[in-house]
Amino acid sequence: MHAAVVTSFDTPPSYQEFPTPTPRSSDEVLVDVVASGLHRRVRSQADGSHYTSTGELPLVPGIDGVGCMPDGTLRYFALGDTASGAMAEQTVIDLRQSFVLPDGTDPVLVAAAMNPAMSSWVALRRRISFHSGQTVLVLGATGSSGQMAVQVAKRLGAGRVIAAGRDPQRLAELPELGADTIVRLGETPGLGEAAADVDVVIDYLWGQATVDAMTAIATNRGDDSRPLTWIEVGSVAGPTAAIPSAALRALPLQIVGSGQGSVSTAGILAELPALVDEIGSGALRIDARAVPLAGVTSAWRANESEARVVLTP
Repeated sequence: MHAAVVTSFDTPPSYQEFPTPTPRSSDEVLVDVVASGLHRRVRSQADGSHYTSTGELPLVPGIDGVGCMPDGTLRYFALGDTASGAMAEQTVIDLRQSFVLPDGTDPVLVAAAMNPAMSSWVALRRRISFHSGQTVLVLGATGSSGQMAVQVAKRLGAGRVIAAGRDPQRLAELPELGADTIVRLGETPGLGEAAADVDVVIDYLWGQATVDAMTAIATNRGDDSRPLTWIEVGSVAGPTAAIPSAALRALPLQIVGSGQGSVSTAGILAELPALVDEIGSGALRIDARAVPLAGVTSAWRANESEARVVLTP
């Protein structure tokens, strides 16, 4: 079969032949891949930087997608740690980590939206006790996952959503997706004033951006007794952050992570059918662009701020 194959962590995948994987248990099935999203998480898998990387090469990237079963039904699937990922003509899925898509569901849209939407959906549903009416700050709201987080927070009952990021054009589009307030990072008046009474932060940045944001919020906090929950989801701005000790002492601050490992596979899978319904109904919007698998190398080099790329064999 043909697949997107990573032979070096320093170069993008290329379209070439790769051995067809074989099911190893009664719970596994070889499916024809219909669509697989090119997510930031997949990029980190392909360059070896993700914390789950084993360093194994060659490998086929792709952690989820939509596959066609031998009987013609379409299933959304998530893959575990494997060198035979979703960006191929065929892949092996575990039926226990997949589910049948409702009739009429657009597989390209599902493949594009599930991963970026899943990060905030699972974080709010599984990592904290999120209550209707709370104020949510999305730190890094101009990326694909951040844009989805604005929408997810609203759909799950946020009373107010603050969107913070650096891209002014994409920030300006976020009120249409549910943002009540937008803040361009680094400008005055700044994040500390706009988010002084925030309840939950969904953080895709980390690094110095998080240090600056946490300091600003703590300094401008209107009620020091009001709990603040900080969910670390991504690390676009850096893998480490020097959290100010004063913020930990001065506020009832809880910092948690959300991702593979901090939420069980069973917990993640339990949330996905409802998320597919949200995507299929049009409640969550995302720009998707289908690209033939053979064009994976050029797609890999495309601007990440453009529409979400979905590879279609």
